[in-house]
Amino acid sequence: MRLTDYTDYTLRVLMFCALNPDRSVTIVELAESHGISKNHLMKIVNDLANQGVLLTTRGRGGGLKLQKKPADICIGDVVRASETDFRMVECFDVNHNSCTLTAQCRLKHVFKTALQSYLAELDKVTLADITTPLPGVSKLATDTVTRVPLTAIRKTVSIKMPPKSKAS
Repeated sequence: MRLTDYTDYTLRVLMFCALNPDRSVTIVELAESHGISKNHLMKIVNDLANQGVLLTTRGRGGGLKLQKKPADICIGDVVRASETDFRMVECFDVNHNSCTLTAQCRLKHVFKTALQSYLAELDKVTLADITTPLPGVSKLATDTVTRVPLTAIRKTVSIKMPPKSKAS
């Protein structure tokens, strides 16, 4: 299962606010910190405000803050609210299912159970759990981590391919 970028950014917004509880965070600050467009963040922030998770203030000195305590924000609830589709396989959607194996297939049940287990694990975690500093990590180190722009992170993937066999 892969979460959408929308959910990823939603979690980042909440984590950033939880790591900065003593002040209002701005959209510009979030956009620059994570390398995300301001327009995209505005939609996320608006959705979180409508859900009662964020408190937003407009104008000079405005910004966003958590409306709930981090310990009261369940990561499973956040993921459910921000993901639009948990359809792992075609047969999860009866309106668009054209699989000829559906009548005899037991795989749908396996995926359904796996999805339920996945969400159950997320339900065990709160925003406080994922933003509490690790033992031995200073506040300064945490501040540095939260301000690393995504554009500065380069992900390299190396795939080792087996050697080609020589044809005789």
